[in-house]
Order: sequence, then structure tokens, then C-alpha cells
Amino acid sequence: MAFNPLTETGIPLDQQLRNWRELNVEPYDTRSVDPYTRCRIIVMNGAEMESMWFGHQFARHTTDLDVKRQLAQVRRIETQQQKVNNWLIPASEDSLEVTIGYEQVAVDLTAWVAQQEPDPYAKQCYDFGLLEDFDHLFRYANLMDMTDPRKATELVGDLTEIMPGRPTVFEHRDPHDDIRRPLARTSDPRSVMHAMTITAAEQQTLNFYCNVGNRPEDPLARALYQEIAQIEEQHVSHYESMLPADATWAEQLVMHEYNECWLYWSFMQTESDDRIRKVWETHLAMEIEQLKSAVELMKKLDGRDPAAELLPESLPEPLKFESNKQYVRQVLADQVSLTGDGTDFVRVDDLPEGHRYYEYQKKVHGDGWVPSEEVIGTHRQAKGEEYRSQPEGEHPVRELRGQPH
Repeated sequence: MAFNPLTETGIPLDQQLRNWRELNVEPYDTRSVDPYTRCRIIVMNGAEMESMWFGHQFARHTTDLDVKRQLAQVRRIETQQQKVNNWLIPASEDSLEVTIGYEQVAVDLTAWVAQQEPDPYAKQCYDFGLLEDFDHLFRYANLMDMTDPRKATELVGDLTEIMPGRPTVFEHRDPHDDIRRPLARTSDPRSVMHAMTITAAEQQTLNFYCNVGNRPEDPLARALYQEIAQIEEQHVSHYESMLPADATWAEQLVMHEYNECWLYWSFMQTESDDRIRKVWETHLAMEIEQLKSAVELMKKLDGRDPAAELLPESLPEPLKFESNKQYVRQVLADQVSLTGDGTDFVRVDDLPEGHRYYEYQKKVHGDGWVPSEEVIGTHRQAKGEEYRSQPEGEHPVRELRGQPH
């Protein structure tokens, strides 16, 4: 059913503040939660964090005190929304368990976006990043199997396979090769919203790993978080460079609010937990009025009406978390050997001798000790095999069938 947030009535801005008891929500039961409920919570936590930090950056780049005040008012509400979203995650889930959720988000969110993406180049960007996060899930799952009483399959269910993607050891690239061609301001709004959503999710993953990566006592666990956090920084560079670079601050604000409307509305359609669906409903009602506020600000600052020249008549089809096992397998078979070369993607074997990729690899890998490889080698030595979940059959890439990568 078509849904246009600009024609809906939400909660007025001056009625959106909640008290401490309302904010201190009951977390989900980690033993019974649907894996995709966990994923939706992680996404909305990241979306609100991204919106908050954009509001701060906007405020730091304007001298207009009225604009600063308007941004501060909305940002205060967004901070409360973020706390509600994030506080749904229980303390009984340790950092590594939450990490498995983050990587399941990265796999199935990126795979869904790639399949919906109308721009061929943007689709290629998503396919490329997908295989790297898929490999991170495999590395963390092996770490969990050695250090945590729970197994990764208990968290992801049978929805997402656990096996090697593009091996993390090969993902480390010179920064020049992680910048992509930006979308145009006139791009399909879906393309802009996809890029905003994935950028927010990857930024939150980077933040999470930077903050929790030094918490484990196990030196190998600390090293693995450190290495993969570096790749997440690359991914943020990769995805944020796809965003339209010439959009005004006000235009970007409108798109942030519109995108959040889309995400909350989408998750209302598919949420299996009635209590958490009510959270999405409440936050959508808030976002509707936040969007209207941003629209009026853009009219004032830019002299343009986003409803007339920027926003579609209704939200795109809902974003869905669903199993993408066959799609991931096909991308693996076709693209596992790709790397970045400027803004393009090429097979590693096609890079010329002396390419900066090889120099960067030498620098970061130093004496040859690589945590993402070590964790698999250690698991194989301790248990005789890797930790995998391949219900769809053998790995589509022959070289990655039971190998230490």
C-alpha cells in the first residue's frame, strides 16, 4: 500500500520527549528472539546514530542560531530514539554475540539492497562489499566457537550461511582504491536511500568494533577485532563516497528524515514481535513530523520544495530482511577474486606488477601474521576443522572448500 509520510499525521515535535521510565525499555529474550528482529534493531540503532551525527555536523557548519536550535530540538528526540532501539539489546548478549548480529545485518541487508538497486554501478559496489562482510561473519563465528558457550548458528538460524567469503586477508587495499563514483542528485531516490542505509549500518559497525574490540582478554580476539575494524573503515569510505556529493546540507537533512521514515515503515510491515513493532510505529510517527520540519527548513534555506523536486510521491517498497543464501553463493562464484582499482573493480590477477595494492598488503601484513587467518588456523588445530554452516551444499568456490581461508 502506498505511503507518503508528508500526507500523514505524526506526533507533534513538542510532544515527542519521553521520560526515563518510557525510555528504559525491556530488552528482547536473547534465546527466543527472531534473528531478523535482532537485525532490524541493529539497523535502526545505526540509522539513528547516523542521523544524530549528521545533525551535529550540520550545526557545526552553520552560523544561523535558529537552524542550530531546530537541529538541537530534533537531535534530542533522535537521541532518545537511539537509546530505545539500542536498549532493546539485552546485557545477556555479550559483545561477540552482538557482533554476529552485526555481520548478519551486513550480509542480508546488503544482499537485499543489491538485488533492488536500479543503478548497475551501485549494485556492483554492494556486491563487492557483501562478500567481505560475509567473510567477517565466518571469522567471528570461528572465534565464537572457541571462546563462547553459544554457537553462531544459534544466533543466525538457518537464514544465513557461515563459510568463507572474499578472505579478509585479501581485503586490505590502499585508500585510493576504496573511493567510488558518487550518485547524482538526480539519481533514483531508491539509490540514494540504499546508499544512506548501508553507510549508516557500516558506520555503526565501525563504531561498535572500535569501542568493544579491546574488551576481550584473548589476544587473538582483540587482534581480530582490530583487523576487521580496519576493513569496516574501508567500507564506510566505500559507501559514503557513493552519496551525492553536491547535495546541500538542508537537502541531506530531508533525505535523512525521509530515509528513516522508510526504514521504520518497512520494519512495521515485517516485524514478528508485537512489542517491538509498537516501537517502530511510535518512532515512525515521530519521524513523520521530523521530516516535515526538515522540509520547511529546506524551503527556508534553499528556496526549494523537496516535495516537488526531490521526494517521490510515496515510499519505495518496504526493505525486507530475508534469506539470501542463493544470491550470496552466486556473487561468491562470480566475484570472489575482485579488488578495487581506483573507482573500478578488477580481478586481483589483472593488477599490474607494482600496483599500490601489493605495497599496501606488504605494509599491513608485515611479517605475515594476519589475525583473520590465525583464528581459522587455531580453530582447525584445536578442533580439526573450521566452523561452518553450509545447508545449501559445498562452497561454490573450489579453492574455498575446507581451506584455511
